[in-house]
Amino acid sequence: MGQPPRNRRERLRKSVWIGIWLVFLSSPVHDLASGNHTTGGTVAGWLGLAAFVGLYLALVFRNMGRPYARWVIGGLIVVLAALATLLCLTLGSAWLGLYCYVSVACGMILPLQLAYWAIPATGGVMLLVGLQVGEEDALNLLLLVQLIGFAMTGVSQLIRTTIELRRARATVAQLAANEERLRLARDLHDLLGHSLSLITLKSELAGRMLPGHPDKAAQQVADIEQVSRQALVDVREAVTGYRRPRLAAELAGTQVALTAAGVTAELPTDPDLTGVLEDSESALAWALREAVTNVVRHSGAQRCTVELLRRQTLDGPTLELSVEDDGSGGSGKAPGNGLTGLTERLEKAGGTLEAGRTKHGFRLVARVPAPAVADVGSAS
Repeated sequence: MGQPPRNRRERLRKSVWIGIWLVFLSSPVHDLASGNHTTGGTVAGWLGLAAFVGLYLALVFRNMGRPYARWVIGGLIVVLAALATLLCLTLGSAWLGLYCYVSVACGMILPLQLAYWAIPATGGVMLLVGLQVGEEDALNLLLLVQLIGFAMTGVSQLIRTTIELRRARATVAQLAANEERLRLARDLHDLLGHSLSLITLKSELAGRMLPGHPDKAAQQVADIEQVSRQALVDVREAVTGYRRPRLAAELAGTQVALTAAGVTAELPTDPDLTGVLEDSESALAWALREAVTNVVRHSGAQRCTVELLRRQTLDGPTLELSVEDDGSGGSGKAPGNGLTGLTERLEKAGGTLEAGRTKHGFRLVARVPAPAVADVGSAS
């Protein structure tokens, strides 16, 4: 919503949504088909109606992508209103419904403050025209013209808000990435700054002692080796912590990924990870990442449901992650490299993996051992 169609499917969906509102053309079409006008009048009516609809669709479709300049939009809406007025005055009250489209264009495309004036003005013009061609018909349409115009201002505001939220979400993601880079830089400085400074100092001392005191120089070299080994251990531990995914972070990323792919997501809001080991949580996070990647890339699903439940099994309490979609892809018989790797990760954490087709799509279930919640914390 609020963006140009990215593919044929979205273009068809938007076209159907816009086409529904063409129902108000039924009265002009019936008037032309009834034979109430001369041949010249009928031909002119069809041409005028085609021009009106083409101008309206150009305004609405263009507003979904890169909009016209403001002065162009204002000019086109004036032309649209003038064409509706001309057709009503020449062909009769059956054409008063065209002002509904003028009102929709004002509410959808014009800035909010300007639309608040343009919509009542559209109703006023319709009433003036109705005094000439059919006052009762104009009065019957007046409320509809006002309501539909102001309703479209709400839709327009919703679209603008959606666009702003998308931009804000992208900004937050960028800020989070920058913060993570800064944290990484701080951690590396804290880990390696002191060690590298000590190595540099001891290297200089060893260089000075080497000609006259080789035994002391050797001791300095041994100290350098010890410090460097410890620094290597610290770096490996830090990198392991960075690479270990967290389930809460993966759930947040899943919401963003599925929403961006146009998939309706149902996710647990507050996952209970009490007492779950880091290796087990990491294995579930990898499973969620792989499952969601398959949903986005291969399934063609419209809905994806993620559940995180504690279950009591014959092997003891387990934490179960279930990812189910209604897509038709990913039906290959042999497991892919991703599922094979997930199985190995879960086996290392003492867990299991099940994946396969269902009646309505595809389902992946990952299980890891988890202590009972009642056994964690204070006894009660």
